[in-house]
Amino acid sequence: MTPLKLSAGIQTFEKLRNENCIYVDKTKYFIDLIDNGSAYFLSRPRRFGKSLTISTFDAIFSGKKEMFKGLYAEEFLNRPDFSPFPVIHLDMSVISTDQGIELLEESICNLTKRVAKSLNVKLPDSKIYGDLFSELIYETSQKYNQKVVILIDEYDKPYTDFINDPNMAEIVRKKLRNYYSQIKANEKHIRFIFITGIAKYTKMGVFSTLNNLIDISPMIKYSEICGLTEEEIIKYFSYHLKETSDKFKISTEELIKRMKHYYNGFCFDETGEARLYNPFSTLYFFFSQSFSNYWFESATPSFLSEYIKARKLTIEQFRNFPISKDFIYNSVELEKASPENFLYQSGYLSLRPGTSDYLSLDYPNTEVLNSMSALLTQNILHDNDDNFSYCRNDLIKALTTSNYEKAISAFNRLLASVPYDDFSKAAQQSISNNDYEIKPQEWLYRSTILAFLRGCGVLVFGEMHTSKGRADLIVSHNQNTWVIEIKVAYNGECPKQKAEEALKQIMDKNYAKQFPVALCIGLAIDDEKREITEWAVDKKTF
Repeated sequence: MTPLKLSAGIQTFEKLRNENCIYVDKTKYFIDLIDNGSAYFLSRPRRFGKSLTISTFDAIFSGKKEMFKGLYAEEFLNRPDFSPFPVIHLDMSVISTDQGIELLEESICNLTKRVAKSLNVKLPDSKIYGDLFSELIYETSQKYNQKVVILIDEYDKPYTDFINDPNMAEIVRKKLRNYYSQIKANEKHIRFIFITGIAKYTKMGVFSTLNNLIDISPMIKYSEICGLTEEEIIKYFSYHLKETSDKFKISTEELIKRMKHYYNGFCFDETGEARLYNPFSTLYFFFSQSFSNYWFESATPSFLSEYIKARKLTIEQFRNFPISKDFIYNSVELEKASPENFLYQSGYLSLRPGTSDYLSLDYPNTEVLNSMSALLTQNILHDNDDNFSYCRNDLIKALTTSNYEKAISAFNRLLASVPYDDFSKAAQQSISNNDYEIKPQEWLYRSTILAFLRGCGVLVFGEMHTSKGRADLIVSHNQNTWVIEIKVAYNGECPKQKAEEALKQIMDKNYAKQFPVALCIGLAIDDEKREITEWAVDKKTF
């Protein structure tokens, strides 16, 4: 039997089915929603299956029975009382946002007219986009003598394009509010509404006017409506699992274990328990048969780079970040959203279990953590890709050959680039949030080096627990293990003594005992010079 094709890059349900691609059947969730309500909202990060979800709803309501053969929704479409509905499908990601407000309004008008044309509905020759949308809903209902279905994909995209420009964001929000408020005004002509986006913004005319709109985003029942579970990967991608594991010369079980570490871990439900693979990265992994940061690299992260720099954020401050359980239910506005809220909604942070009163946030997986670390490191190195590559190459060579002096040299080039006046406030806040019992400078030095290592694709653990304490850094590369402890010499303290103290701590607390062979390094950073000036080294065999 010829295996089904991978659907990398395809976001249209009908095209996916016609081209004999793998479709992970999620239609049981869609039928449940249709049977039990009429207006829903779903927030998920970009490239997480929202557009395919909207497209599948479109095919269901349009009555394209032949597309659903063998799927859960087939029974629904064969019900005696089923009849198709006219569908108004708006993809707001196509709206132009880079040429001024007037052209943005024109772009919204043009989208509305294109949808009307696809439905053979004639609209008045108007440039008032809100009126056009209202007319589209009414005229479509009248033409087909049916209530309409409204599907809006990426409803917030024109707004979030201005994440780093609050004034423009406010102007765009008002424009979208005027447009979306037409849904409420035409409620009697509407059978079903499904809206997707990155986040729940209350002042956009969607949540503030549609009282019956149900946010299913944090509900356990619908936690797997987008994304892939491990069970689904095993069921639907068995051929590609076998083919890829053969290429790596490992078992499928070992391949799944590695994939889980690299791509699994997204969680959006109120328990913090469910775990999902990013579908975009998973598909491209099977297509390329190589571990890489596909999701992060699928869109230019320049806005994220600017966001991190403008707010003086660090990577480590969001590890095991505590949040209240109300966090996932609260709506936000772009200009008031906390960094942790924005990063969670965007998919760069994900939910984790906590206590009875709290959940926590952390990076979902290795792909996102390493990518964010690389982005921060490039920021530190003045956005110079060549400088980053130069430092990275030196570090990798040093780790491969166990040349600790070369590695220390690379660390010092990094530290020399850190704008400490910018990052001090973030470091202070991180210590407060995560209950670190170390001085801000020491935390900052350590987290910066840790981010650099991760950004270089090196397997590294920070604050790894042992039976007697926590090692600052444990690095594993090319079958070499380095155990690193960092001390800071303040106000004339002796760096050499600090380096020896750091090495002694590694030995006394047995940080390296779990490894057969380990290079143990105590680093001393002179806070006045802001560089590593002394080190003590011992290679241990256990």
